[in-house]
Amino acid sequence: MAKNKWMATLGMTTMLVGSVLAGCSGSDEKTSSNGADEKVQITLAGWGGNPSEQKLLTQTIADFEEKHPTIDVKHEVISEQYMDVLKTRLIGGEGPDVFYLDALEAPALIETGVVEPLDDYVTEDFDVEDFEKPMLEAFQVDEKTYGFPKDYSTLALFYNKKMFEEAGVEVPTTWDELRDVSKALTKDGVYGFGVAPELARLYHIAQSTGGDVVKDDQANFASDNVVKALQPIIDQHNEDKTSAQASEVGANWGGEMFGQGKAAMVIEGNWAIPFLADTFPDVEYGTAELPTINGEKGTMAYTVGYVMNAASEKKEASWELISYLTGKEGMETWTSKGFALPTRKSVAEKLGYDKDELRGALVAGAPYATVWAEGKNLPIIMNNFNNQFIAAFLGDRPLDEALKEAEEQANSEIQ
Repeated sequence: MAKNKWMATLGMTTMLVGSVLAGCSGSDEKTSSNGADEKVQITLAGWGGNPSEQKLLTQTIADFEEKHPTIDVKHEVISEQYMDVLKTRLIGGEGPDVFYLDALEAPALIETGVVEPLDDYVTEDFDVEDFEKPMLEAFQVDEKTYGFPKDYSTLALFYNKKMFEEAGVEVPTTWDELRDVSKALTKDGVYGFGVAPELARLYHIAQSTGGDVVKDDQANFASDNVVKALQPIIDQHNEDKTSAQASEVGANWGGEMFGQGKAAMVIEGNWAIPFLADTFPDVEYGTAELPTINGEKGTMAYTVGYVMNAASEKKEASWELISYLTGKEGMETWTSKGFALPTRKSVAEKLGYDKDELRGALVAGAPYATVWAEGKNLPIIMNNFNNQFIAAFLGDRPLDEALKEAEEQANSEIQ
C-alpha cells in the first residue's frame, strides 16, 4: 500500500473546488473538421509498483488501446508523495484525467468536488453488482459512486505449519483460542503471535464489542467498549509475553518476522504471499480466516479505486478507460498473477482465487470486511491513536489513559 498524505489546510479544499469550476470551462473530446473523431490522449496517474505489477498494468493498457484505437493512454507514475503531488496538480488545473485513489483518502478528496460522479456513465453491461460490496461502498457518498475499486486485500491468519505440528496445536478459530495457542508456540526465541500495533490493523477488533472508533467524524476510541475490545492485545504482550511487534525482534514488518521464524502466527494481507515466495521460499505455511471475536467474523480490507478528474475535458474517453480497467476483462489481466485480488467476484472465481490454498481465506473475508476508510478525519484520528497506543502496548502506561489523551488531541486537531 502506498503511504498516505493528507490535506494540510481547509484552504486547500477551497482551492480544489475553484480549480474544478475553472477546469470545467473547456470542451470535451475534440472532433476533426470532417466530423471524424481525432485520436484522444488521456492521462492515467498512479503510484509505482514492483516490475511484475508494472508489466501487468502495461499489458492491460495496451489491450485497452488495441480495443479503443482512437484513445491513447499516457501513464504517469508518481513515485514519491503521491497525494501531495496529485493535489498540487489538481489545484493548478493540471490534474490527470484518471487516477488512483486510496479508499482512506476518498472521503476528504470527494468532498472537495474534484472527483467526478460516475453513475451517469455506467451502462447495464458493466455489472456493478459483481463488485465485492464493501469495496464498492468505499467510493460511494450520498448514494453517488465516485470510483470503482481496481483491487484489494483483506487480512488473514498466516501460520507456520511445522511449528504448529511440533507444538501439537490446531489453527485457532476464535481470538481466545489464538491467545491460548500462542502460549504453546512461544519458546526458544519464537513468539506465538506477531502483532502490528496500529489502527489500520486493529480497527475491526476495536469495534468488536459495539464501540465506534469514529463517531460523527470525531475520534471516539477512548470509549469503554473500544478500550475493552483492545485490552486483550495489550495483555497478551505485557502479561502473557507471547506476542511481539516486528521491531522487537529486529524485523521491519510482520511478513519478515514470520519468514524469519520469529513468530509462529501473523496477521497479514495478500502482499505477504509473493514476498514469502520470493524471500523465504522454504517456509511451509498456511492461511486461515481471522479468528472470530464474540462469535462474529471480522477482518480489514484495503482497496484502491480508479476515479475521474471532474475537470477533465475528456470524460467519455476517461470513462472508457475506467470501465475497461475495472471491467471483467481488464481486471482479469491486471490480477492474473495474484499480486492483487480482483474486486469482481466473477473474476476471483474465474482465476480460482476463491479456492486457492493461500488466497482463499483472503477472498472469503471480502464480503464481511471493514474497509480502511471512515470519513474525512480518519488520517488525523489514526495518527493520534498510533502515537499513544504503542505506549500502552509497550507497557509504559495504561491503555485507557493513553487512548483518552490521544482522543482529546485528535479532536483538538479536528476542531
